[in-house]
Amino acid sequence: MIDHKFNFKKASELLKPVIRNTTLIKSDYFSDISNNNVYIKPENLQMTGSFKIRGAYNKISKLNEDEKNRGIITASAGNHAQGVSFSAKTQNIEAIICMPEQTPMIKVDGTLKYGAKVRLQGSNFDQTNEYAMNLSKTQGYTYIPPYDDYDVIEGQGTIAFEILKENPEIDYILVPVGGGGLISGVALCAKEINPKIKIIGVEPKNAASMQKSVKCNKIIKLDSTDTIADGTAVAKVGEKTFEICKDYVDGWISITEDELLESFIELIEKHKLVSEPSGLLSIAAVKKLDFFNKNICCIISGGNIDMSFVSQLIDKGLFVSNRIHTFRLEISNTPGSLEKLLSIFAQTKANIMSIYHDLWGEASRYKNIFVEITAEINGSDHLQKIIEKLQKEGYKID
Repeated sequence: MIDHKFNFKKASELLKPVIRNTTLIKSDYFSDISNNNVYIKPENLQMTGSFKIRGAYNKISKLNEDEKNRGIITASAGNHAQGVSFSAKTQNIEAIICMPEQTPMIKVDGTLKYGAKVRLQGSNFDQTNEYAMNLSKTQGYTYIPPYDDYDVIEGQGTIAFEILKENPEIDYILVPVGGGGLISGVALCAKEINPKIKIIGVEPKNAASMQKSVKCNKIIKLDSTDTIADGTAVAKVGEKTFEICKDYVDGWISITEDELLESFIELIEKHKLVSEPSGLLSIAAVKKLDFFNKNICCIISGGNIDMSFVSQLIDKGLFVSNRIHTFRLEISNTPGSLEKLLSIFAQTKANIMSIYHDLWGEASRYKNIFVEITAEINGSDHLQKIIEKLQKEGYKID
């Protein structure tokens, strides 16, 4: 039982001056592959690059003068940091942001530009959060929780208020889940407006802390959270968010790292939108739905991502989706053998990117040459045709 009164409409009015109106985008591509009507809520286009500004601003606006005068402190992997930093600046409050040591520089710089002080501490969010809470106790700062707080939850819930105001016919909302603040607010607000609506939580398979906790009916702390979706890599969810998720979330989906990579490529190609991996969870989940002909809204929760990481994700995503493939095989160490092999790639319309030709390697002992060819291809069907052609010509593929 939740002993708190939420007012999502009032919170929505409070946030209007500081947030962008992220209107829904109808996705023909994701609608077709899922046999549903899929809409995207692009919070990656928000003022600070993610939904986190909503909860942070709502919380900080409700602090009393003494709490504001003491300065505020929080812990964040990046997005909450920028939301708190921006909100503190608008209200002339001193802010200290504690972030994990491996936080991407784009998130550190995005926090610093709003005037907050940044302290890099801890190898993961949970260590950083413990450090921030200790500073709050010892130095008197007002602690701003990243997710386990009713005012923060209320602010995040304004996303559902906007979704259903724009499209009251939405049947399902798919929500990325880390500590649980976003999905808690969305679930409470959405079901207040439409009790029949379904809320689906989506987590990385390697960091499914909320899903495991709900299944066990108690909060479970994960031993590790090894995922590229760093914004949702939370080992232990909040107590308040756990209680809300138990009662208000209707289902759960887990996403693998490869599925995230594939969705990253698809979102860029089909919608020209760049999301951080955590924000992609809801999009990746569309392919795993077991219902059809429903109106679905996928929340893209954030887009704060370093360009070097974008490059890495694109490269890995192209391999995962069979748009780039490396073929490893042996050829005879005789004149014309390599030319013959390359002609097969030309015939099958594969664009060769690189060739590694090892004359002195293991294969050379058997009068053969080891060859590694990396080529651009056009998906799984194209890959299979190339393999079949190579095998037909007598090549053994490693």
